[in-house]
Amino acid sequence: MTVLEGARERRVRTGGVDLCVAELGSPEHPTVMLVHGYPDSKEVWSEVAVRLADRFHVVLYDVRGHGRSTAPRPLRGGFTLEKLTDDFLAVADAVSPGRPVHLVGHDWGSVQSWEFVTVRRTEGRVASFTSISGPSLDHFGHWIGRRVRRPTPRRVGQLLGQGAKSWYVYLLHTPVLPELAWRGPLGKGWPALLRRVEKVPDDGYPTGSLPRDAAHGAWLYRDNVRERLRRPREDAHAHAPVQLVTPLDDAFLSERLSDGLEEWVPRLTRRTLPAGHWVPRTRPDRLADWIAEFVAGVEDGRPEVPARVRHADRFGGRLVLVTGAGSGIGRATALAFAACGARVVAVDRDGDSAARTAELARSAGARGAWAETADVSDEQAMAKLDAKVAADHGVVDILVNNAGIGLSGSFLTTTPEDWRTVLDVNLWGVIHGCRLFGRRMAERDQGGHIVNIASAAAFQPSRALPAYSTSKAAVLMLSECLRAELAGRGIGVSAICPGIVNTAITSTARFTGVDAEEEKRRQRRATRLYGKRNYPPEKVADAILDAVVRDRAVVPVTPEARGAHFASRFLPGALRSLARRNPPL
Repeated sequence: MTVLEGARERRVRTGGVDLCVAELGSPEHPTVMLVHGYPDSKEVWSEVAVRLADRFHVVLYDVRGHGRSTAPRPLRGGFTLEKLTDDFLAVADAVSPGRPVHLVGHDWGSVQSWEFVTVRRTEGRVASFTSISGPSLDHFGHWIGRRVRRPTPRRVGQLLGQGAKSWYVYLLHTPVLPELAWRGPLGKGWPALLRRVEKVPDDGYPTGSLPRDAAHGAWLYRDNVRERLRRPREDAHAHAPVQLVTPLDDAFLSERLSDGLEEWVPRLTRRTLPAGHWVPRTRPDRLADWIAEFVAGVEDGRPEVPARVRHADRFGGRLVLVTGAGSGIGRATALAFAACGARVVAVDRDGDSAARTAELARSAGARGAWAETADVSDEQAMAKLDAKVAADHGVVDILVNNAGIGLSGSFLTTTPEDWRTVLDVNLWGVIHGCRLFGRRMAERDQGGHIVNIASAAAFQPSRALPAYSTSKAAVLMLSECLRAELAGRGIGVSAICPGIVNTAITSTARFTGVDAEEEKRRQRRATRLYGKRNYPPEKVADAILDAVVRDRAVVPVTPEARGAHFASRFLPGALRSLARRNPPL
């Protein structure tokens, strides 16, 4: 297929080369210019470009010597940052005369765009810059210099780590070898290698001019890297807002390279993404959302710099759905994600409570918050919810299956109806959420995370909680099984196991084998005991966010939960003895 089908093309002549420029969207809209890296051509941006074209004037061009642009003659000295800056200005003047453009660069497209946003002659031509997997050579040079002049074990480790990741840079400086390699088996095998290592879609990497582009592109390194790293500029300060997107699994660049970047960029927005290097191909949805959000903020005079909230860079703009969000752990979790700039869907069978959570989420900083009413135990209701969320907001990035009910009483007094009720909500509600929303995550193939709220009761036997404990133990095992199955698709699964948390579950918990009056008495007593313990649901929410960031499998929360988890692994007999004691309720 033609990956930029429908694009308008033109040629821009500059510095002895002809640049092939493609445009999508209306020129009346703000211009977003996408600059590709090595060894790519402009088609690497195709999936991002089509997602932006309805809101922006999207411009892509083949860097000199790549794709359908011509190469300078001679090659040596023809790829300096100064000449690349000339190319940028020529394209910007052609496609957006008199109006600054929003730059987006990946890999070497980002390296050269750092030049565009920090040299004086481009001031007024750059409205904003989104940098992905490509540092400023000047900033990189200063980063190296500080660590060489003032070495510490940590700094030396950072230098050695990045040095190992930069193995290919040394090879690209060798004469002739890169050109021979790319015209040989490497040139033919590159798309297959990317599909295997980076999970680039099968039809997602153009192959036509790759060997020639890669051979020409070696001069990007030879003409610039050694000189700039030895003598970095002292005035390399950004004159436009910058959004930094850091893939956490980048095989070529350490996330530590951006340490201290605020010194050079007064208006900096940080984002991180659990992905590899080629995010324009593997995470186009997320990237397009962040670019659009950032550009819109700059255009409105409010560059989106997230509040200094822990994990704000991880969740900004991501779509999070929380069930049982009307109160307790569910509401606290929805608000915690909202404070990090996520988009939140609050789901509860009590529509008024869900609406209140959504309202609070918007006040807390959510980029969008919506309330939905659904009973998680109802398969058809959950299917409708899944379809509605996908149609209105897109694929969920993070799913939190939190909805649950309490049930206390001996096995002999627990009726089949009691069992069905607790399993329908606590287990089947989780199954419905994982099956419906998890399937969409898997089909999108851009990663995600599922959080299932289990309980310390999942690994702590109790004579008073046979049905509840069984439901939560099943959630824990389901989570472990899903984690194994979905790991290959970049989807994490975490089971959160709180102990005694001060939530409203005690006031609604059922007690079997007693009359209504005794049940109410036990509910009040349980509420008082949990209130005295006073472990807030906000701490569980913090543990949930941390579990997503760290991709943790099983997370006991509260001291008693951690103790029970330890005992279940190393002292199971002690737990069994404890289970025989009469419960406090």
